[in-house]
Amino acid sequence: MKFKSIIMTAALLAGCLTASAQEPQAAEKADNAFVPHWYLQAQIGGQYTLGEVDFGDLLSGNLQLGAGYNFTPVWGLRLSLNTWQSKGGSDLRYLDLGKQTWKYRYIAPSLDVTCDLTNWILGYKADRVCNFGLLAGIGLNFAWHNGEAYSIYNMVANQEIATGVTAPLEHQMTYLWGGTTTRFVGRLGAYLDFRVSRRVSLGLELNSNTLSDTYNSKDAGNTDWYFNALAGIKVRLGKLGKKPVAAPAEPIIVEKVVEKIVEKPVEVEKIVYKEVEPAPAPEVRETLRRDIFYTLRGSDISRTEMAKIEDVVNYLNKYPEANVSITGYADKNTGNPTLNVGYARSRAQSVADMLANKYGIERSRMTVDSKGDTVQPYEQNDLNRVTICIAE
Repeated sequence: MKFKSIIMTAALLAGCLTASAQEPQAAEKADNAFVPHWYLQAQIGGQYTLGEVDFGDLLSGNLQLGAGYNFTPVWGLRLSLNTWQSKGGSDLRYLDLGKQTWKYRYIAPSLDVTCDLTNWILGYKADRVCNFGLLAGIGLNFAWHNGEAYSIYNMVANQEIATGVTAPLEHQMTYLWGGTTTRFVGRLGAYLDFRVSRRVSLGLELNSNTLSDTYNSKDAGNTDWYFNALAGIKVRLGKLGKKPVAAPAEPIIVEKVVEKIVEKPVEVEKIVYKEVEPAPAPEVRETLRRDIFYTLRGSDISRTEMAKIEDVVNYLNKYPEANVSITGYADKNTGNPTLNVGYARSRAQSVADMLANKYGIERSRMTVDSKGDTVQPYEQNDLNRVTICIAE
């Protein structure tokens, strides 16, 4: 009796430890859940303004501040403010004036669309160290302090009068401007983020910006360009993780052992009673549900999930008239709807093939379906990489 009690206590403790071990796994999945969030960004670097003089003569400093919102692991919007100065230049050696450069100030607000290619191709992962993406945007460029260009314009005009030599069209400041001018600017770029902590990333960004031909005061017959190379820091704001809805817990079945004590009766008079056995109660068959989970873009059944397959097999063998519905799903935050239909179908088919080929279950007893990412059984994104089997 004592030995049986010890066995029962050990079984109950093992069940409690198994339930406790599932809690860290749920917490880990909560950390990996993507939540839309705001971020702030500050960057510093250099600018090269396209021109006809040496590369180093057209370099200047550059600053950029930004605030953005990531709607999904892939897509986001950013409002950026880029500023400092740009440069122009002309090779005037044919007028004995050498190479001349001038600088002017500007500030350019821009609305950029960001696309995280790493999350798009490989799927979202909260603890990934490096992410690469592209950006495209449109904005306005407000420029002023173009006085140096006026000085060079006057110097060239006086030299032309003195020498009788006329500057070619591409060297003439046909579009010389003063005061403050406003132009549309288009932007294309790429970025690389290195995660330092859950909230903080260090990053590099390269962007190219194109404007009308009037930006550097010269008539070059094409649009003007400047290129920015920036390094900076990004800080994510708000809540970055959410607690998922836990998978339905499978009941722990503990066999209850009842010890029956029969006392030997005192024989006073031997009477024989004929015990009439009651008719057996009809067997109640309960529905069996097992959820088979997969890795990102996976359809192979892991060893840890095989026990659930065996539960389905045992049920179908016990009840030969029972059938099983097998439905595959995919998570919305990975891939796209077309790819996800294929992932879900492969997951459901892998279960059906396992039941038929390894355990000999007739395919006529199976119904196989794929929901893609149109239905999400779980609130937690990662749990929707699943095949749900319902046998009844």
